[in-house]
Amino acid sequence: MLFANCFPMRIDAHQHFWHYNPARDTWITDKMAVLKNDFLPDQLLTELEANDIAGCIAVQADQSETETLFLLDLARQYKIVQGVVGWVDLCAVKVAESVQELAKDPKLCGFRHILQAEAYEFMLRPEFLRGIECLGGDKTGLTYDILIYSRQLPSAIELVAKFPGQPFVLDHIGKPPIKEGGYHSWARDLRMLAENKNVYCKLSGLVTEAGWQGWSAGDFKSYLDLVLEVFGVDRVMFGSDWPVCLLAARYEQVVQLIADYVQSFSNSDQEKIFGLNAGRFYGQRALRLALATGK
Repeated sequence: MLFANCFPMRIDAHQHFWHYNPARDTWITDKMAVLKNDFLPDQLLTELEANDIAGCIAVQADQSETETLFLLDLARQYKIVQGVVGWVDLCAVKVAESVQELAKDPKLCGFRHILQAEAYEFMLRPEFLRGIECLGGDKTGLTYDILIYSRQLPSAIELVAKFPGQPFVLDHIGKPPIKEGGYHSWARDLRMLAENKNVYCKLSGLVTEAGWQGWSAGDFKSYLDLVLEVFGVDRVMFGSDWPVCLLAARYEQVVQLIADYVQSFSNSDQEKIFGLNAGRFYGQRALRLALATGK
């Protein structure tokens, strides 16, 4: 059972695996040469062990069901992969059948689409909304990760308001333009999004939104302050965004960035941010399956 008998434990709620394919992975430019390699669980295991992290959530990086099956296969092979956020064509006519088929695997937690690459209105199109409805998160526990730029937050606010029972999580705190010091419009919209209690937020992807070679912990304080203010300690979770984070920081630096920020928090609140919240959010489906089957 997902996350069974392992509390308290530290979980990396956001990372990726891939066999690098230049024809497919065109988003990895020459500027990102460090990512032009294979990144697989054996490599991540070293990082997790060094940082006292027990498991991870593998999140899709390619828009294909082949990617979802690849990640689910890794989850069956490696115990550290606690769950998978895959991809399915939410706009497809037969999306319900595809979701049901993929959901036969108990390691599937939910889905994500790379909305940051889409037009603002994409997530509000009738066919996309129909796809979100097919997840039936309030009944199934299937989650949805929202990956957007901060300028897309108004559309995300409309989206989540339409599905108050669907568990959503905002990836990378909504990708504010930290490098440029952009804050106010992101902060305004994030406050509105956080009013929806079915939405969580990942403390992830920060270092790659800052200056890759010259960031400091102080660059992120005002952003983290607001996230904790509006979401509270019960709806935020740590994620490394490995290996993408390697563009700007080593794995241990990403962990330490959040660990230092929360060092004055109570032990119980730190445990929530570094694992318990991720377990509660992504473990909903596993709990429902366990209750239904008695296992």
